[in-house]
Amino acid sequence: MNRRALVRLDGCDVGIIEETVDGYSFQYLENWLTSSEAQPVSLTMPLRREPYKTRYLHPFFQNLLPEGWLLEISTAKLKISKDDVFGLLLATCADCIGAAEIIPMPEDTPT
Repeated sequence: MNRRALVRLDGCDVGIIEETVDGYSFQYLENWLTSSEAQPVSLTMPLRREPYKTRYLHPFFQNLLPEGWLLEISTAKLKISKDDVFGLLLATCADCIGAAEIIPMPEDTPT
């Protein structure tokens, strides 16, 4: 289960988030890091070449997920467990409020 997604800010590709054996990894794309428009997705994840590896979904991404009644409707309609936070991220955050977009990538897409 190597699910991944492209992370976009204001329509620009900025990084890749991935579900790993140990949790999650987010890494900025090299062309974003060298862009004059480069900015971090969050103040808690400054621009850097090394990936951010976490055991749990980073709070920035966690905060994009639906909550309350919207979570109930989303999980029922999409048939996704509330415990599958990465699945919810992939299913609900391609068009969420704000500048961030999470676009699911096919499992065989090279990084």
